[in-house]
Amino acid sequence: MQMDIKKIKDLLPHRYPFLLVDKVLEMRDRYIETLKNVTINEPFFQGHFPHEPIMPGVLIIEAMAQSGGIYAMHKNNLDSSRSVYFMMIDRVKFRQPVRPGDQLIMKITMLKESVKMLKMSAEAWVGDKKACEAELVAMVADAPAQ
Repeated sequence: MQMDIKKIKDLLPHRYPFLLVDKVLEMRDRYIETLKNVTINEPFFQGHFPHEPIMPGVLIIEAMAQSGGIYAMHKNNLDSSRSVYFMMIDRVKFRQPVRPGDQLIMKITMLKESVKMLKMSAEAWVGDKKACEAELVAMVADAPAQ
C-alpha cells in the first residue's frame, strides 16, 4: 500500500518544517517503508552546516519515528484524538551523512506491537547505503485537547 502526503497529514499532527515524511512507498503487516526528499531548502541547512550541509542525525531519527507513527495510526485506524509519542531510542548508529538532493528511505519493522505500544527496528537508507539504524519505542495515547 502506498500513501501520499495528503493522507500522511491526515494521520500525523506534524507540519512544516517538522513533517519529515513525504510518501509511504510500502506498508504491510509489521513493516512500513517511507521516503523523505532532502532538499537544500530545508531550514536546518542554513546552520547545519553552511559550508557542508548535512541533515542532523536527530532529524533522521525523527523521520524514522514518524514513519512508525504513520504505521501505528493507520493500522489501528486511529483519528486525531490519539497520538503516537516517541519514548526511547537504543542502538543508534550513524553510518553516512545525508545531504541535499538525497532521497532518504526509512525501512521500519515492528518487533513488538500492541494497541498502546510499538517497538521498532528502524533503518534509513540513501540508495544502497545505510545512513542510520536504531531501535525505537513509541506509545499511543490520547492527544491533548485542542
